[in-house]
Amino acid sequence: MTVSISPNGTNLYETSAPSHEVLVGTANGIVSLRRSKSEWREEGRTLQGKHVACIAVEPRSGTIFAGVHVGGLWASADGGQSWERRDEGITSDNLYGLNYVHLGDEVRIYAGTEPAHLWVSTDLGRSWSELPTLRDVPSVDKWTFPAPPHVSHVKNIVFNPSDARTFYVGVEQGGGFRTTDGGESWQEMSGFDDDVHRMLTISTRPNNVYMATGKGVFQSPDTGNTWNNLPLPERRIAYPDALVVWPAQPEVMFVAGASAPPSAWRQNEGAYTRIARSRDAGRTWEYLEGGLPLATRANIEAMTMNAYPGGFSLFAGTTDGEVFFSEDQGETWSTIAQGLAPVSKSGHYRGVNPEYATAAR
Repeated sequence: MTVSISPNGTNLYETSAPSHEVLVGTANGIVSLRRSKSEWREEGRTLQGKHVACIAVEPRSGTIFAGVHVGGLWASADGGQSWERRDEGITSDNLYGLNYVHLGDEVRIYAGTEPAHLWVSTDLGRSWSELPTLRDVPSVDKWTFPAPPHVSHVKNIVFNPSDARTFYVGVEQGGGFRTTDGGESWQEMSGFDDDVHRMLTISTRPNNVYMATGKGVFQSPDTGNTWNNLPLPERRIAYPDALVVWPAQPEVMFVAGASAPPSAWRQNEGAYTRIARSRDAGRTWEYLEGGLPLATRANIEAMTMNAYPGGFSLFAGTTDGEVFFSEDQGETWSTIAQGLAPVSKSGHYRGVNPEYATAAR
């Protein structure tokens, strides 16, 4: 099965064997990387000229979905060789979040946009309808975003693995929200910072919810009713973003992020990203170094885990267009792609890459 790495798309793929193909969402389309024996090579590029924010590979149909910043939603039914636009009914072309769930025989695709609205499709993206009740929560008038024009977006959509009608939505910046009835009504969750960057659930502990925010990493053991802060040491990651958890051993977690928030990257001349690993469910962390650059201006804005029987692989993409890969639980990393367009949420790459101040290559 093909897996993907993108800032706001699916970031956990459970497969029967290690995947040998990964789709990388960049500020200049999708790059396909394929592994032959131990070497990864670029296989092709599609959707060039489009800033891909999120990718999801729906396994039943094999359809690949790609959400584009100010470019709509696209789908491929032939493994990414050709694409068609599938966003009829979505009133914003600025896509941020994307995910899918299986409800019996039905496949539901969910998409989040800027401005912050949530959309659902039951026909593989050919038509969409809004779930308007998300915007009925009391805090909606306070939703915002630091950068002009200060408009919030739906960044993450994740599902309870044992109950497809229970799922969670992260709004940046606005908080985390839960529905237990398929989106007919919503509850505001509390106990964490409202600058929600990434939410995650895993099949082996369906009631657990994991969250990376602008002010730390949090975990809930009870479907979001209560939350525990999992502090990172020494503040080397002061702005957590990417987050993955190994379903087979949920004590094993990885988080990546910058040394400061984006507003400081230009002044600091970089984000100085790091990856940290915990083997005890977030009680303690260690920073990983084997094969990773220790002083890089780039930020890791996407990280994907491909879990399979007996192990997992990790992919991490940066605003400098690098993709790092590990298959030994993060002990060592190799660079499997470089010189790509930035892997970046929205315009984050401009803060660390001055040459991209006006356009992506």
